[in-house]
Amino acid sequence: MTLSLPVAPLATVAGPLFAAATIAAVVLASTTGEVLTAAAMKSIGDLDIIRAKSGLKGAIRAVLTSPPFFVGVLFLTVAFFSLLFALNHLNLSLVAPASASLTLVTNAAAGKIFLKENVDGRRWAAAGLVCIGVYLLAH
Repeated sequence: MTLSLPVAPLATVAGPLFAAATIAAVVLASTTGEVLTAAAMKSIGDLDIIRAKSGLKGAIRAVLTSPPFFVGVLFLTVAFFSLLFALNHLNLSLVAPASASLTLVTNAAAGKIFLKENVDGRRWAAAGLVCIGVYLLAH
């Protein structure tokens, strides 16, 4: 018995705009989900302190009663299914590195803008190198 894997129907037909839009959907949904989840966890506070005061159930309750946490999880779910769609229609050798590395770039920018994180020069330099790498990968 031979295992044959189906060829993605749009792998050869999909143009660069389709590929860019598909990868962008993965990256934007992932970044939004991660930012919202991080913001929720920062607003909840230190779970170790909550657990010490209220027990494990109190820590779980603190997370499960945070609306930004659930919206973040919703966006992470959208990102996961967007990734499945991308992998179904594009080559793994493009989708995986492009979506992972561009998420690094958008997370740095979103962390700086929305979470007021200190993103130092090394991270921006790394983000620039990642962009160059994605460009070389796509061309």
